[in-house]
Amino acid sequence: MHLNYHFLRYLIPELNEQLAGNQISACFSQSKDELIIETDGPNSHRVIRAHLLPPQVYLAFPEVFHRAKRNTIDLFEPIIGDIIESFSTISFERAFWMNLKSGKRVLFKLHGNRSNLILFEANQDFPSLLFRNEISEDKTLNPDSLEKHQDLSWDQFQSVDGNASIFLPTLGKVPRQWLKEKGYPEADLHRKWMLMQELLDMLDTPLFSLAKAEDELFLSLLPEQNTLKTFANPVEACNELFYLQLVKGSFEKEKQGILKGLLDQFKKTESYLAKAKGKLHELQESAPPSQLADVIMANLHQFTGGLKQVELVNFYTNETIQIELKKGQKPQDLAESLYRKSKNRQLEFDQIKKTIEAKEVFLALTKDKINQLEEVQDFKQLKRYLQQHQEDKKTNQETSSLPFKVFEYEGFTIWVGKSAKDNDEMLRGFAHKDDLWLHARQAAGSHVIIRKKGMPVVPKAVLERAAGLAAFYSKLKNESLAPVIYTEAKYVRKVKGSAPGSVMVDRESVLLIPPQGPDEDTSATKN
Repeated sequence: MHLNYHFLRYLIPELNEQLAGNQISACFSQSKDELIIETDGPNSHRVIRAHLLPPQVYLAFPEVFHRAKRNTIDLFEPIIGDIIESFSTISFERAFWMNLKSGKRVLFKLHGNRSNLILFEANQDFPSLLFRNEISEDKTLNPDSLEKHQDLSWDQFQSVDGNASIFLPTLGKVPRQWLKEKGYPEADLHRKWMLMQELLDMLDTPLFSLAKAEDELFLSLLPEQNTLKTFANPVEACNELFYLQLVKGSFEKEKQGILKGLLDQFKKTESYLAKAKGKLHELQESAPPSQLADVIMANLHQFTGGLKQVELVNFYTNETIQIELKKGQKPQDLAESLYRKSKNRQLEFDQIKKTIEAKEVFLALTKDKINQLEEVQDFKQLKRYLQQHQEDKKTNQETSSLPFKVFEYEGFTIWVGKSAKDNDEMLRGFAHKDDLWLHARQAAGSHVIIRKKGMPVVPKAVLERAAGLAAFYSKLKNESLAPVIYTEAKYVRKVKGSAPGSVMVDRESVLLIPPQGPDEDTSATKN
């Protein structure tokens, strides 16, 4: 009800008590939708702070306001040096006047998302200056049109059949809710009249309360169940509402936004660690492919006569196993392939173990940041906290300027181009010639790069994960299986004059893979 006529008629006398006779020393703005009017008087320095950013339209009247040295602009210069003669209400209207000794008047129009401050020169009925110029109808506003007369008689009440919104349009949300809770919509006319008179009596003897309902803080002139604070002074009520909604509310919003990001990182890292440790355990518990290769090499004599299928005894487990060669494949070739897989598996094992160690350190650091942030109580402490973690902010800014999204999977970094132009930039300015390049076959989509970082072989699981991303970020994302081509980046070249993202590939392999977007299996930084 802080924008309501029924509240303003109590606020205005208090403003006259505190501000009448003060001289306006400054009028400026530090943000697009907030105007600050500083005043000096023989007894006090007072500030009028009008915050008109919809839906957060609030007034405050602090004793002190610290003007910033930068990003501030002087406004309403014609009223600087003028004396506040009085404040006055406008009958049954969500607006009031600040009347100056020179005859100028400033209209505080508190119409929700159409709120504005409007300057009228002496003896003029049309605006000379607007704070919010985008509200075009205010440029031709006739102040006389704001004055309203409300007939609050029984005869008028009868004529509108007890319709509260027509009888008294200035009631606002809180009084209308009170009527509803009292059964007003279902009551007969005489019962409605009694409820209306009871409501008007309470509005004539108000208790300024800050209350909360459904996580919404509001000012009420009526008795409330969930009252947080009560005030005898309407200016104090305005100031507290402003503080809780804008100062503390903005702080909590910013703090919770940072906290949410940290908690998301923490949960993703925990999930990644659980899966990585599971993969590591699986590698530790399963027999290395080299054991099977040893069995084959020890039994080469069994493959005489061109046999393609042979039963052998695995001397590591004493189990009988069946070995089947592909067409044209020699047992030595199969053994060599298994030895190579075993070597790659060891590389994968080492890489996962190294990544787990790094992730555990990151998890501990993130937990520490969360604990520190939960102790922050105000903007000053939050600013200090952010300064302490400037490196995180810098890293985020650097990452956000990259032409690709960044993913991590089993210790490997995967890049996904953001656009056709970014695909070209990623390939030209970031990829190494030995990195693996992937793209959905014969379909528009993002280029994908797997950073090899000196690794001789990319594990199959990493290749498939990157291929799933390439399919997901392409026109084939809705297919059950999508063909994805891959090759080393040195075999991908840009043809002069070709369209952005268009390349020639000199040699390629094809992988059929289901499209798979970012999920809990992948720790991703989205840019």
